[in-house]
Amino acid sequence: MSSHHIVRDDQEPALIIANGASCNNELLGQLLEWSPLVIVLDSAIERVLELGIKVDVLLGDFDRGFDPEYYREKQFPLEIVYAPDQDKTDLEKAFEYLIEKGHKAANVIWATGRRADHTITNMTNIVRFQNQLKIVILDDYSKIFQLPKRYEKWYPKGFPISIIPVGTVTGITSANLDYPLSNETLTIGYRTGSSNQVANDGIVTIEHTNGDLLMMECFD
Repeated sequence: MSSHHIVRDDQEPALIIANGASCNNELLGQLLEWSPLVIVLDSAIERVLELGIKVDVLLGDFDRGFDPEYYREKQFPLEIVYAPDQDKTDLEKAFEYLIEKGHKAANVIWATGRRADHTITNMTNIVRFQNQLKIVILDDYSKIFQLPKRYEKWYPKGFPISIIPVGTVTGITSANLDYPLSNETLTIGYRTGSSNQVANDGIVTIEHTNGDLLMMECFD
């Protein structure tokens, strides 16, 4: 797979490659083409190098005898970021790195699948950084992002959508979904907006008053 260095614009989302299930090469190529910066978490570096991807930053705690210097020559110039804090995941550290460098948005791949605890943590961490970084998690089956208080977007009839609260979200009202919500409350573990779909070709509107609400656009 060729280098990603086509666009150099800090307004484009950086790309973080975690260490969950791989995505298809078409999605990976599309994201690489428009990414000004590619960060790879240390646990995924060998898988990434096998695909011939040019890496800008290798980040992690480098535990279990991991030698980051081994990869500097293979990926020169490569920035190596040692992030030893065991109270944070490597993905959280990657978000913090981007914020420190002034980036405003990040796409994340290989962050779902494999271990369920990692998947849940990665998804819900979107809301932790909401005021500093616009985060989108993508895989072969879904695109996950946080909704603003009012969200509008055109979708085709039958497009599958899930609305996932992080904690409790109140005052949720929707339009143009098969299962509409009217000033309702969703709470993770009790009631969510999973497996809804678009009622008709046109604008879908979702509003909420309080709380953090994730959208999952589904492609299965």
